[in-house]
Amino acid sequence: MDRDTRGEPVEVDTFLDSVLESVDRAEELVVNVAKKAGIGEDDALSLGMAVRECAVNAVVHGNRYNLNKKVHLTVARPAAQVVIKIADEGEGFELQDLPDPLAGENLLRHSGRGIFIIRAFTDDFQVRRLSPSGTEVTLVKNVT
Repeated sequence: MDRDTRGEPVEVDTFLDSVLESVDRAEELVVNVAKKAGIGEDDALSLGMAVRECAVNAVVHGNRYNLNKKVHLTVARPAAQVVIKIADEGEGFELQDLPDPLAGENLLRHSGRGIFIIRAFTDDFQVRRLSPSGTEVTLVKNVT
């Protein structure tokens, strides 16, 4: 079993191509780890949906389908949690610059709800810019 930079066991450590098919793979991997960790079926599927949204953002908005860029997915299981990190190699973004998906002018848009969904289905959500480029999103689900 691999270990992260803090020495915690990592269940999944993989690089995915910047194609939409990779989104299915990311979701499947996380749902399986969540179930093994003791997260119930509904919550595991909700967590999978959050990962799906995050992976789509990494492929589409981060890497912009560039096949020379990868999406890095790690899933760890520290005490009573499942911690997912999804990193792209894009230009990055500022969370506060994203439009509010609940604002009237945004309600009928076809996109823009991913971060809202991710927050709804996770217990913690963090975004950080990577150097020299890229964004890493951390999703945490508590095992109750």
